[in-house]
Amino acid sequence: MVAELEAQIIAALQTLFDRFGWFGVAGLMAFENATGITPSEIILGLAGWLLLATKDAPFGMVFVGALYAALGSTAGASATYWLARLGGRPVIDRAARWLRVDPCHITRAEAQLRRWGPGLVLFGRLVPGVRTLVTIPAGLARMSYLQFVVFTFAGTYVWSVLLIGIGYELGHAWWLVSDFIKQFAPWLLAALVALGCLGLTTRWLAVQRQRRSVLVPVTDQDEERSLP
Repeated sequence: MVAELEAQIIAALQTLFDRFGWFGVAGLMAFENATGITPSEIILGLAGWLLLATKDAPFGMVFVGALYAALGSTAGASATYWLARLGGRPVIDRAARWLRVDPCHITRAEAQLRRWGPGLVLFGRLVPGVRTLVTIPAGLARMSYLQFVVFTFAGTYVWSVLLIGIGYELGHAWWLVSDFIKQFAPWLLAALVALGCLGLTTRWLAVQRQRRSVLVPVTDQDEERSLP
């Protein structure tokens, strides 16, 4: 049963990839980010195998393919973002019922966005089960669209490179991609959070140093010289 289902998935995606190439990947990723229905682990893992490994493409093409995937992901996420921003919670609740999404997940994502701010959109793209949900609270909160696009593209590009690269290396064992993600995604997320904290700390120290250089203390000698 599993082998038969796997063969059907491979056959369907291979037909799509043979006809549309990386544009097919971009379209599937747009649909996945807009609805959360099609798992990116399957799409990108198979893309790494079928579009690169089987054609003996160099590993560097993983980064090129990830551009198509990230652009498609950003386009699909943008559709959901504007649906949430313009339609508000009533429209989102109706869409959630249609897509069979538990409203509690959306409420939880809203709470996380209020707690962590816009950075959740960036780091949330690397967490399975969260990466498509973070779009909704961003739209409801009317997050800056430019900031949303930049963070979404950056996060989905890293995610796409990871999955396509794993699919490229695993080849016909593409179905192990999910296991790899479950094992290594928390470590990758922790590393990115650490880098983000390091960057913020460095920036804060630079600002503090600049303020101290501007606010030069006035000594008693300076005050005496200023007197007539």
